[in-house]
Amino acid sequence: MNQQVKHACLSGENVILEPLKLDHVPALIIAAGDGDLWQLWFTHIPDGKGMKAYVEQALTDADSGDCIPFVVRHRLSGKIIGCTRICHYDQIHRRLEIGYTWYGKSFQRTAVNTETKWLLLNFAFNELQCIAVEFRTHWHNQASRQAITRLGAKQDGVLRNHRIQADGTLRDTVVFSIIDKEWPQVSSHLKGRLAFHQHHCAN
Repeated sequence: MNQQVKHACLSGENVILEPLKLDHVPALIIAAGDGDLWQLWFTHIPDGKGMKAYVEQALTDADSGDCIPFVVRHRLSGKIIGCTRICHYDQIHRRLEIGYTWYGKSFQRTAVNTETKWLLLNFAFNELQCIAVEFRTHWHNQASRQAITRLGAKQDGVLRNHRIQADGTLRDTVVFSIIDKEWPQVSSHLKGRLAFHQHHCAN
């Protein structure tokens, strides 16, 4: 992975996706505290004590070429409001996954997620020349499944007993994807959703 890709900064009207750094830990702790996100049992979002290790692991994975982690900065307020990453990046087969995405509760169900996903998908298909982008989520995370479907992704299947959670429970993982030939239509759909949201926020 070249340095330009590794340190990419993706900018939209609502958010800026900046390369994740250890310096972001304090801001991410505040963002995760907006809604006490670490209490969500179906996903892993660290609390204040675990955030530094969470970021360090993401940076280690980035050094190995497996992922490109970002923080999500809200353009209007300038605040760090969450994070996301490109992960399981298979450069040979030109596939990757978009995951580890979370935002403070105040920014959920806003234009933030739609634009974040558009920026990442556009980067994947147009800059990295990917042929497929995956999304994965917990079977019981209905909000996430609905959000992925709204993006225009199609469900590929369910990986049963896919992971053993920290508390010992078993996770069934739902896999979705968007492929390269679908991207132009999905892109238009997401841009339409963003324009609709901007119009209604302005009124």
